[in-house]
Amino acid sequence: MSTIRPIVLSIAGFDPSGGAGVLADCKTFECLNTYGLALLTANTLQSDDAFISLTWLPLESVVLSLDYMLNSFDIQAVKIGITPNYHFVYTLVKQIKKVKPTVKIIWDPVLKSTTNFSFVDAMASDMLYQILEDIDLLTPNINEIQTLVSEYTDPIEKAKALSVYTTILLKGGHHQTARGLDYIISDHKIEYLPPTEAKVYEKHGSGCVLSAAITAELAKGLSMQQACFNGKLYVEKFLQSNPSLLGYHDS
Repeated sequence: MSTIRPIVLSIAGFDPSGGAGVLADCKTFECLNTYGLALLTANTLQSDDAFISLTWLPLESVVLSLDYMLNSFDIQAVKIGITPNYHFVYTLVKQIKKVKPTVKIIWDPVLKSTTNFSFVDAMASDMLYQILEDIDLLTPNINEIQTLVSEYTDPIEKAKALSVYTTILLKGGHHQTARGLDYIISDHKIEYLPPTEAKVYEKHGSGCVLSAAITAELAKGLSMQQACFNGKLYVEKFLQSNPSLLGYHDS
């Protein structure tokens, strides 16, 4: 068996607490036996329980760095985190597909922090569909799917509407009645991922960690269903790691 680890790239914000963003992603990548690279979309000032501010990096600078990384490394999968708008994501996705069409792309559409700090400007829905057609997985939580889709009231119906474009992992961590139940939805077909642990602790950045874990598993060649299942097991272990808001990543 090859000793060379698959290479994965996180394009996301810098969280100085290490709970979310590229630091959390790279911790996850390392624990799952992949090699993590990182590009910043923003510098943030935050802790585990407060979000103060952020400064966006210019899109041109991020694209230039992305092009260099794609041409320098054999990247298998890319995770995209916080961005200011759909145009930013669209440009990144098109650049990835132009340079390396077979790279798996996972978009975690982080729209607000857990402390309700909004990251994004108003978005154009027509560009959303163009993005979804070029990515492999979208990982919104219950609150984010409400913002992404204006039609319907039920979050599952909203996710099903997007599932004709790409696979959706609807994360259930914020669900009021079925907490921890995730849904893999592809072309209107639903597969349920129930929680396997009854007792977990709330964690800063848990959504980032779940999406990063799935990205790592896809880079290793696993199917979408198996990658999502393994990612859920990883994040549950992360949620159990200690009672504080900052979790531990143990290999």
